[in-house]
Amino acid sequence: MANDEVILLDFWPSMFGMRLRIALAEKEVKYEYKEEDLTNKSPLLLQMNPIHKKIPVLIHNGKPICESLIGVEYIDEVWKDKAPLLPSDPYERAQARFWGDYIDKKLYDTARKIYSTTGDEYEAGKKDFIEILKVLEGALGEKPYFGGDNFGFGDIALIGFYCWFHAYEVYGNFSIEAECPKLVAWAKMCMKRDSVAKTLPDQHKILEFAKILREKLGLE
Repeated sequence: MANDEVILLDFWPSMFGMRLRIALAEKEVKYEYKEEDLTNKSPLLLQMNPIHKKIPVLIHNGKPICESLIGVEYIDEVWKDKAPLLPSDPYERAQARFWGDYIDKKLYDTARKIYSTTGDEYEAGKKDFIEILKVLEGALGEKPYFGGDNFGFGDIALIGFYCWFHAYEVYGNFSIEAECPKLVAWAKMCMKRDSVAKTLPDQHKILEFAKILREKLGLE
């Protein structure tokens, strides 16, 4: 795979794009990073993801792979010589996919309500967000990582949200660590990995970005 051309169309605060950046870093795959302006999407993005027109898009030798968890699986299958991300056991692999799907279906839209809504929707978002994190903390259990002893698919699916925790806490007026101490301990352990530490933006930079989003929504 030495002559592969790998391009990532992404947007720096995206926890979905962070999944691909971490997976590529774990596999030590060199790639070209192209930052997208989501208010003025590039012709390449529209050409490579004509259905959803969203980032992230992984382009491997001119072929697009859309949707972040599908991209992580693809990276694991293509560059399988190091750092396996999905378990080899079929049942454990199915469980990893289940939790990735749960995070995709539940967490983003709920978390977004904390900084982008008011009133009943805001209060419901806060309550649901903590409940979802507690479910995930239960899934983690006493294990160091979601897949057991090794960092992998489930961790990659969730860890990008960690750099948003400070923004959620500021606008939600709660402490995630007080509610879910084991989950925060897990996140801090993930941050000790180069692949994660070099990918996740500073939490204060994310807070500034959330503030800009709120200003656009007329909430600031």
